[in-house]
Amino acid sequence: MLAEERQARIAEYVQRKGSVSTMELMSAFDASESTIRRDLSVLSRRRLVARVHGGATKIRANSQLHDEASASRSRLNASAKEAIARVAVGLVEPDDFVYIDGGTTTITMAEMMGQTSATFVTDSLPVAQRLLGRGCHVILLGGTLKPLTEVVVGAATVEAISRMHFTVGFFGANGVTPEAGFTTPELEEATVKEAALRQTQHAYVLCDSSKFDRVSPVGFGAFEDATIITDAMPCDPEYRQYDNFVEVKG
Repeated sequence: MLAEERQARIAEYVQRKGSVSTMELMSAFDASESTIRRDLSVLSRRRLVARVHGGATKIRANSQLHDEASASRSRLNASAKEAIARVAVGLVEPDDFVYIDGGTTTITMAEMMGQTSATFVTDSLPVAQRLLGRGCHVILLGGTLKPLTEVVVGAATVEAISRMHFTVGFFGANGVTPEAGFTTPELEEATVKEAALRQTQHAYVLCDSSKFDRVSPVGFGAFEDATIITDAMPCDPEYRQYDNFVEVKG
């Protein structure tokens, strides 16, 4: 089992149990004490678990460890997402090798895509279905399908992405700040996002204004790693010192 997979399972195990000891995790995951300690350190830094003496507990309060279903999120800021998606569609050239991430705005983008000779790669079942319905050439990545967000994750997904080189890519994010960069609730999904972002020549994060000043538990890219397409960039000088954003009108 790869470290990323084991850490994701440990995070889910701790969340389910509430509180666990290092010895319990060693037994549950057939791993040494040093391995479990390293995993807990990684998960603690990513705010997926809280380290305590002799083990770990789940993070309480307002931490969002799991994403919401796409259907419930699609109704939020719908007009802004449509405006952002429209601009994103215009960035796709006929010969592009395109990566499209899972997310409500990227799904909207797929619904708006016209006929093109570009090739699309995605980890998202809804995105693949929309693109296929528009007559596009689609490669749906393999892996473990997550029922809530309907994206695929896992070692097979990351391995496939590592062999590809995208001319342009479009990503969703649950939180965006200059300090934390682009963040999302789930470790497994963040790992796929990070791998795809690394393989993309021109990366865009599709982000309505509600995502700013929010930090989800797991980062997948630095603020300057992509151009942000948004309906309204914050006026805060902390954001305005950067020029990697495009503001669209609804």
